Amino acid sequence: MADNGESTFTVIVAAAANLGIAAAKVVAGIVSGSSAMLSEAAHSLADTVTEAMLLTALKRSEKPADEDHPVGYAGERYVWAMLAAVATFVGGAVFSVYDGIHTLTHGEELGDPTISYIVLGVAFVLEGFSLRTGIRQVRAEAERMKAPFGRYLRLTADTTVKAVVMEDSAALAGLMLAAGGLLGGQITGSGVWDGVASILIGVLLVYVAWVLGRSNAELLIGRPLPRHMRVAVREELLTVPHVVDVLDLTTLIQGPSEVLVAAKIDFRDVASAEQIEWACEDAEDQLRERFPAIRRVYLDPTPGLGQRRARPSEQA
Repeated sequence: MADNGESTFTVIVAAAANLGIAAAKVVAGIVSGSSAMLSEAAHSLADTVTEAMLLTALKRSEKPADEDHPVGYAGERYVWAMLAAVATFVGGAVFSVYDGIHTLTHGEELGDPTISYIVLGVAFVLEGFSLRTGIRQVRAEAERMKAPFGRYLRLTADTTVKAVVMEDSAALAGLMLAAGGLLGGQITGSGVWDGVASILIGVLLVYVAWVLGRSNAELLIGRPLPRHMRVAVREELLTVPHVVDVLDLTTLIQGPSEVLVAAKIDFRDVASAEQIEWACEDAEDQLRERFPAIRRVYLDPTPGLGQRRARPSEQA
């Protein structure tokens, strides 16, 4: 699972890159008259706001548990990450699509694109560095979890880093679209290419916002550990002395490094109350040692199926 320090560094790098890029794109868009450049400026500004929200999420999720929030504040990062996804949609996608449609319907006066090409080149380098930082963190975490890179990125509970990787990837694609729009306009003298590029940038941001919004919504609603990890948790519980069967297992991801496990356990019928108590302690220790992200373990001693079938006849 992710470390907040690594995630914070990754987000800060992305925020610093996007803030400088946004300012440069605004100037380039005004000078060149390119709607695609202005759309890219809105894209970078939306990304900067997004990263500010992600930093807020990381900071607030570190607060310790208290009386009013007994399981802590880890889930708060998903609230802020959801708001960040909305910011990407409203601040970047809506503006880009609107500006592109406005250009197609009203036309635009093209200026000198030279400064735009320079800004796009510099932005590509900076976004590439930010993306490299995010990918390095995801790859390291995937290796620790022994999971393929793509699968880990899709299922990771650290949606802050996922947001940085997806937004920076979209930024690089958006830069290429903007460059294509500028080049098409320069060759043909028509602003249609620039307008189409702006709309495509907006569509790209809609997709990113949708994926990030869905990921955070799943975690806010309550997402379990992946199936293979649930199987491993069940197997680990069955190795504990006096445990006969795991009748029901519930896992809940509360944060990137916080998982709750609750299970109904059938213990040996001849086990004493003391043995069951120590078995619960051993189970918690074993699970935490094997899966450091597991913070809370709740085990409920429950009669097995054989005991339930025998009970009515005994009462009779």
